[in-house]
Amino acid sequence: MKTDIQIAQEAKMLPIAEIAEKLGIPEDSIEFYGKYKAKISDKYIESIKDRSMGKLILVTAINPTPAGEGKTTVTVGLGEAMPLIGKKAIIALREPSMGPVMGIKGGAAGGGYSQVVPMEDINLHFTGDMHAITAANNLLSAAIDNHVHHGNALNIDMRSITWKRCLDMNDRALREVVVGLGGKLNGYPRQDGFNITVASEVMAILCLSEDIDDLRERISRIIIGSTKDGKPVTAGDLKMDGAMTLLLRDAIKPNLVQTLENTPCLMHGGPFANIAHGCNSIIATKTGLRLADYCITEAGFGSDLGAEKFFDIKCRAAGLTPDCVVLVATAKALKYNSGNVSKDMLKHEDLDALKLGIANLGKHIENMKKYGVPVVVAINKFDTDTAAELEYIEEYCKSREVGCSVCEVFEKGGRGGTDLAEKVIETIQTAPSAFKPIYNLSLPIKEKIEIIAREIYGAASVTYSSAANKQILALTRMGFDKLPVCMAKTQYSLSDDPTLLGRPKGFDITIREVNISSGAGFLVVLTGAVLTMPGLPKEPAANKISLEKDGTITGLF
Repeated sequence: MKTDIQIAQEAKMLPIAEIAEKLGIPEDSIEFYGKYKAKISDKYIESIKDRSMGKLILVTAINPTPAGEGKTTVTVGLGEAMPLIGKKAIIALREPSMGPVMGIKGGAAGGGYSQVVPMEDINLHFTGDMHAITAANNLLSAAIDNHVHHGNALNIDMRSITWKRCLDMNDRALREVVVGLGGKLNGYPRQDGFNITVASEVMAILCLSEDIDDLRERISRIIIGSTKDGKPVTAGDLKMDGAMTLLLRDAIKPNLVQTLENTPCLMHGGPFANIAHGCNSIIATKTGLRLADYCITEAGFGSDLGAEKFFDIKCRAAGLTPDCVVLVATAKALKYNSGNVSKDMLKHEDLDALKLGIANLGKHIENMKKYGVPVVVAINKFDTDTAAELEYIEEYCKSREVGCSVCEVFEKGGRGGTDLAEKVIETIQTAPSAFKPIYNLSLPIKEKIEIIAREIYGAASVTYSSAANKQILALTRMGFDKLPVCMAKTQYSLSDDPTLLGRPKGFDITIREVNISSGAGFLVVLTGAVLTMPGLPKEPAANKISLEKDGTITGLF
């Protein structure tokens, strides 16, 4: 089979104006970024706000292998399958981060014959949203150090500064740095650090904002540290909300692209789900719901991370009710979750390992049912899967009373997802959603954390570091205890230990830090050893990526 980039380069794309026309968007309401990419104008989005909304479908997954399980591929394939059964659908995805593209996991445009195009543009600089978010974040960093350099009128306590610079690349050397060295001319020396851009609070704010005014108000609330007498200092205090909003005036507009089969796709925002809230923008999702009968979106990594935050943070903030969850599973990930199979042996049949690891799927099904949303399992088929393995997974799903479909969208595009599409439609029509978040915002911070740890992860107990206890006490005193919590945790396990696979029991979750993202409107809870700036692997994907003399890109998956 051809590589992803070979398939993408042979795609017969429609001009983006024709994709907009499919959705009823006038050409003068889109802003072109070349022939095949566009942004939808804020005026048009405002003009359709009173339209009724379609059905919202969330695609999530079990705990993955390091290579991922094709959640985006299934999302795209389901979107391509819908028109084949006579349904008007749109896809709403996150934008890729350059870090994973150059690292190990790859891009975020799907794979095989289930891709969003132009794939090379999307996975590289796209429409510049990531760069705008990086610039806005780093403008605030520059303003902090500049304010201190010029007399520190706000009386900022340098030891209290929590705001970090950011970069859209995996670069472990930047996790902890010292800035301001070289004498008075270069500012006040202090310890600093970098987050990857998709973990920046600015990214979360962009994705949770309803419009440009909401964006500015949220930016003004960002807390960067405190004064020497303990009062919070905000981006508004530094008078940076206006300039930061200006840098994001185009980035807040959703991007319109298409799949290989010309299904419309809104691709906007890109927070990671392990270290951020893992969902595309509220603006894009609501726009999609107003433009089509079915809006298919995804949330990062497994349901313990992305789906939990989609339900408890995004849906709560936006007033959305999901109608169906598609839970992606693969035979190789289930075998991997047994803890008994090495990565190089996952392509071989191993029913014993599958029977051990399938408990992971069972836990994710249970988790989604706790939210009151009906579930359909999509088995993303790989060419190494055997009939016996697929049959065992199907029988397991039947025993758990959930719909199940073997999905072949990677090899067949939309044709490989029509059975899944029909089962999703049937589920929506016969099993109405009774969605409700897993915890009440009025609960104390620790109770919210412990509900997620117990109900979603399956933990027996939660341990707090002394620093976390002090932070929770301080946040409660400042009135931030009624915010939702955004758990930062490894994606490879239901626990905070990436080596604890399958469905672990009796484990403890360690809470290392609890920080405020007041602009985004949630508390960030760091567990285990999770990092907000990843590093490149020993053999990064960038080693194989190149540009030929004729302009052809090679090695990009």
